Amino acid sequence: MAGTAFITGATAGIGAASARRFVAAGWKVIVTGRRTERLDALVSELGADHAHAISFDMRDGATMDAVLAGLPPRFADIDLLINNAGLALGTAPAQQADLAQWQQMIDTNITGLVTITHKLLPQLIDRKGAIINISSVAATYPYAGGNVYGGTKAFVSQFSLGLRSDLHGTGVRVTSIEPGMVETEFTLVRTGSQAASDALYGSAHPMTAEDIAETLFWVATQPPHLNLNRIELMPVTQSFAGFQVARQG
Repeated sequence: MAGTAFITGATAGIGAASARRFVAAGWKVIVTGRRTERLDALVSELGADHAHAISFDMRDGATMDAVLAGLPPRFADIDLLINNAGLALGTAPAQQADLAQWQQMIDTNITGLVTITHKLLPQLIDRKGAIINISSVAATYPYAGGNVYGGTKAFVSQFSLGLRSDLHGTGVRVTSIEPGMVETEFTLVRTGSQAASDALYGSAHPMTAEDIAETLFWVATQPPHLNLNRIELMPVTQSFAGFQVARQG
């Protein structure tokens, strides 16, 4: 049954693809992000009867309150929260990393996510809704340069389990989606280099934003008595590497 989905980080990639997928199935969507012009273009594409844009930075709790209070009545009853907003910055080892980048990842991937979740929990409980958090395989499998990004996604996965436990008996469903390689703007944002993005995804047959959006839609439309706790997914071309060994002469 269709409802209203609140999708963070909808200016591109998984968030935008999810908005399109849900609207195609008759849902209404609230799309959020920092890039207002992209949100406006998405609403224009999907139609103002089906999509509503609110622009804010996930790190700005005060603005978050204001835009939530100003939702039009037809979009005010939220059945599904998709916590998609997040980013990775830098690929340097911890000892060479930029502390400001670490803080931005923590503020966005953790603080912003828990803030919007906390604000929407009362009505999600009232409506016996659902929460889908976008984590990553980096939450489980470390890699060189992943440091704080992997740590933030491990938090998202564990927070999802904690929510599931605390919301026991409310009817609210909670799922953590943990994708591997997906070709979006992720690597471009992380490195600032289109060439680096092209090199990573080239000939790798990665997953697409639409693949993940289809997974999110499937999770959201399962029977209300069924909870999918966690889904980890990768392209066939991606798997697991061996341990690193430093040889001491």
